[in-house]
Amino acid sequence: MGIASQDVIKQLSVLIDQVEEHLKVTFQNVHQGHPNVTFTRFLKAREWNVFKAQKMLVDSLNWRIQNHIDDILSKPITPVELYRGIRDSQLIGMSGHTKDGNPVFAIGVGLSAYDKASVHYYVQSHIQMNEYRDRVILPAATKKYGRHIATCVKVLDMTGLKLSALSQIKLLTTISTIDDLNYPEKTETYYIVNVPYIFSACWKVVKPLLQERTRRKVQVLQGCGRDELLKIMDYASLPHFCKREGSGSSRYSSTGFNDCFSLDHPFHQQLYSYIKQQAQGRPFIAPLKQGSFHVDVPEPGSEGINIVKTIESELHKIGNNNGLIHSLSDLNIDSA
Repeated sequence: MGIASQDVIKQLSVLIDQVEEHLKVTFQNVHQGHPNVTFTRFLKAREWNVFKAQKMLVDSLNWRIQNHIDDILSKPITPVELYRGIRDSQLIGMSGHTKDGNPVFAIGVGLSAYDKASVHYYVQSHIQMNEYRDRVILPAATKKYGRHIATCVKVLDMTGLKLSALSQIKLLTTISTIDDLNYPEKTETYYIVNVPYIFSACWKVVKPLLQERTRRKVQVLQGCGRDELLKIMDYASLPHFCKREGSGSSRYSSTGFNDCFSLDHPFHQQLYSYIKQQAQGRPFIAPLKQGSFHVDVPEPGSEGINIVKTIESELHKIGNNNGLIHSLSDLNIDSA
């Protein structure tokens, strides 16, 4: 990092040092003892413009306070049957670490149905995983590997991606907006595997809309990506859907212990136990609606809106070309 970058970090540090005390308290939960790393993340997200980065960070801190994000790891999703349904329909898990120590998160994009609970539960679950990653997983990796680790890698499995994914765009945009505005620059690289035609068609038109720093992070791999991923991680850390010789997901051929999406996987067992432990001894506060922990979602930026519109347009084209436009017209995008 150059001298100019250090100067900008100092400028942002001075500005944040002037915020109100309650914002400083939640900022400690964000930076986990490494404030300059957090300043750098927000500066990168705003192209090193110190005033835009300050606004982004202060907005994020206010969002955390208004939505009680600091306490979200003490809000278990109960009963466990409901949480199991969420895990079966929002496919995400941690399969291990890269050789450098970065946590490896796997996401089953194509087979996630998001049909077992209201949108608020899925948002709550996603934020809890973000907070658990930042407060527990990354500090543990830092200690184990002897260097500060502040980012993860994500492996996105596109197996099963269908035109019906159009109905999930609103929810996926919600989750993406939360990450972009409040957890920027936490992912080192996105590896995309098991790519069907529908993704290739959308990626071709979406890629030019992305910022250069985002495009550099995305690597679309051939087949299940096994050989490429083994260059950066050991076999044991490969997501289960990357362990097959050929392409294709092993979502339904793994045991719960090996399937990192399953509630029975050690990662999810540890996460759920941690949240239940944090909840012990705290006064019970009834949720506002539907038993879920509601979080206000910021409006997506213009880039996000353009990408969503482009994906919708491309999916409609594909549906029309394949005689499926009538089934697409029945989908209620806003219902997500």
